[in-house]
Amino acid sequence: MRATRRAFSFGVMAALLSACSSDLVGGVSSVSDPVMRPVPNRGWDAWVAGFKDRARAKGISDATLSAAFAHAGYLPEVIALDRSQTEFTRTLEDYLAIAASDERVAKGRAAYARYRDVLAQIEATYGVDANVVVAIWGLETMYGERRGNIPVVSALSTLAYDGRRGSFFESQLLAALRIIQNGDIAADRMTGSWAGAMGHTQFIPTSYIAYAVDFNGDGRRDIWSDDPTDALASTAAYLSRSGWRKGEAWGGEEGSPGAAYGTTHIQPHAGGPVFVVGPNFNVIKRYNNATSYALGVGYLADRIAGAGPIKGSFPPDSYGFTADQRKALQAGLRSAGYDVGTIDGVFGDKTRAAIAAYQRANGLAVTGEPSMELLRRLG
Repeated sequence: MRATRRAFSFGVMAALLSACSSDLVGGVSSVSDPVMRPVPNRGWDAWVAGFKDRARAKGISDATLSAAFAHAGYLPEVIALDRSQTEFTRTLEDYLAIAASDERVAKGRAAYARYRDVLAQIEATYGVDANVVVAIWGLETMYGERRGNIPVVSALSTLAYDGRRGSFFESQLLAALRIIQNGDIAADRMTGSWAGAMGHTQFIPTSYIAYAVDFNGDGRRDIWSDDPTDALASTAAYLSRSGWRKGEAWGGEEGSPGAAYGTTHIQPHAGGPVFVVGPNFNVIKRYNNATSYALGVGYLADRIAGAGPIKGSFPPDSYGFTADQRKALQAGLRSAGYDVGTIDGVFGDKTRAAIAAYQRANGLAVTGEPSMELLRRLG
């Protein structure tokens, strides 16, 4: 079988329906959450009163409810973010460029070296390739740098009250209260993304309850602290229980050593590289059910382990640019004094803003769109 698609669609809902999630660009961590403060909302107050009765009936104590809602409140920014999650497209070439950027690979190798001993223990316990665990950590929160600072009880209660996906978020809120009641985290320390995903590898509360482990033996399954041990072990435990085959690669680009473990040929980007994937690729998809995400994890894991970039090439984009030409355009803009962010060959918001600024400063039509003529001017 050879599946071919030009681009992938990403959205928070797809991630929420997976075991673990954060509000990411298809699983690739981007920026930290903004500071949010609750605002008065009588409707939310009434909803919480009714929810507390339902929670008590399911075994949540008054003490837990009091602690959890002591400083909780309605967060309008959460609703705005939820409403803005329309589907959008990003090519696989762009996705992989972000997922395994030079920065993410370098930080991944450094993180692996720093936690080499504990990762070896985790791999020995669960049989899951430590590089894959680190890659998930890197895609979800840039190795713990972007864990989310939003109070989970406030976020989940706001989303549950909103009602658009009320039953799902109420189930997550109830699970969050069980975590607090079990003593794994104090209510005021339970923070995460605006959608309620938590910790270094962004577990939603129900997945935390099902899979989180206390690997360092301190009596708590702590995925929130600066020490990532429990979070990394919990991720390995999840993959192990999802059917990970010890000693087998996820697959790889056609012709690579990892491809020997694959059985299915896929070409997600028409005219682009072909990958051969096996059972462990599907296990990664249990963590986030997107082909792009699983390829990003596998590719980043291989790069962290020392492998080189993908050898196959992608066809030119809709502007006629190859990846090298996109990087050359970004480099030219930077040399001209414009901030393009990372030179990664991805035409994101910063690159487009830099193009528009250059066009404005040079008396050109301001479109923010790249062109071969602009590349020649900057060359």
